[in-house]
Amino acid sequence: MDLSFSSEQEILRKSVAEFLSKECSYEKVKEIEESAEGYSPKLWKKIAQLGWLEIILPEEFGGFGDPFINLIIIMEEIGKAAFPSPFFSTVVQSGLTILEGGSTAQKKDLLGKIVDGKLLMALAQYEQEASYLETGINLSAKLSGDDYILNGTKMFVIDANIADKLIVAAREDKGITLFLVDAGAKGIKCTKMPTIGMDNNCEVIFDNVKVSKADLIGEPGNGWKILQKAEAKIIVAKCGEMVGGCKASLDMTAAYAKERKQYGVPIGLFQVIQHYMSNMLLAYDTSVNYLYKVAWMIDENEDVTKEASALKAQVNEKYKFISERGVQIHGGVGTSREFDIGLFYRRAKAYEYVAGDSDYHYEKIAAALM
Repeated sequence: MDLSFSSEQEILRKSVAEFLSKECSYEKVKEIEESAEGYSPKLWKKIAQLGWLEIILPEEFGGFGDPFINLIIIMEEIGKAAFPSPFFSTVVQSGLTILEGGSTAQKKDLLGKIVDGKLLMALAQYEQEASYLETGINLSAKLSGDDYILNGTKMFVIDANIADKLIVAAREDKGITLFLVDAGAKGIKCTKMPTIGMDNNCEVIFDNVKVSKADLIGEPGNGWKILQKAEAKIIVAKCGEMVGGCKASLDMTAAYAKERKQYGVPIGLFQVIQHYMSNMLLAYDTSVNYLYKVAWMIDENEDVTKEASALKAQVNEKYKFISERGVQIHGGVGTSREFDIGLFYRRAKAYEYVAGDSDYHYEKIAAALM
């Protein structure tokens, strides 16, 4: 197993980091967070032109067909910059779901538009019970002639407020089925939810929403299998973003500990701060090395179901630990909007629940071991 980066991957990392440093400072991040859209259309157009949206999509559908690790490199830099964008919801969640279950025509149409930056998408899977299980999907789909009629409510739909299309998991007679739905269709009401992450989580209500049979992704009743096929890669990609946040939290806290003085000396000279920082570094090193091991396994076409869950459970806890210690070392100002460590503290808590919280993944690990 070789986890070293190629020269091309080093160039990719450097170019993504330089772009975000130049175009999206932490002050810009806060400005975008506070906007109604929660993202910058101008920056989205720029990253489309840079080819970020093409990285893991196959060449036959307009992508580069790069190794999965290249996506993780981008996600890690996005995490370091706390960059608010629909990259995860559109390219990762929706793009990977379409790749796993879409028809050839759907892939050519939808993925081509994603690559061009002309289509924003969101995956509507979770509901009011906030369950990650198949039993938690109860939005109904009833067949009426050549159409399905959707009724119910989806919760925590990331970027639904800006999406052009939604991938909706609903329950019909044959089981869980995925539907491609226009976000502006009659009967849809989307409300942005106030969350600690300020991350465009939305409630989406479906009231007799009509969807054509032609807009199914995969076969009726096959939706849960498609979601499960895409799940591991989605989890690992999100962990890439979270590990990037761990690194940024660690670096800015170390810099603060060197500058902030108490009793005439930098607080970084106090033993308790040194112990905090040491444990933060250990938590980051453990997470980043495991992240790239699992990404490498994906590129080797290995089954990473268990490893993806182990990674997410660990990163959930390590990101919270590192950002919490970062806030503690900053002191009271760490909780203010003035200091940047708070960006990561909030994201650590919010991202814990994206693609499965720790308890969900502990249970999956246990089931895999038995």
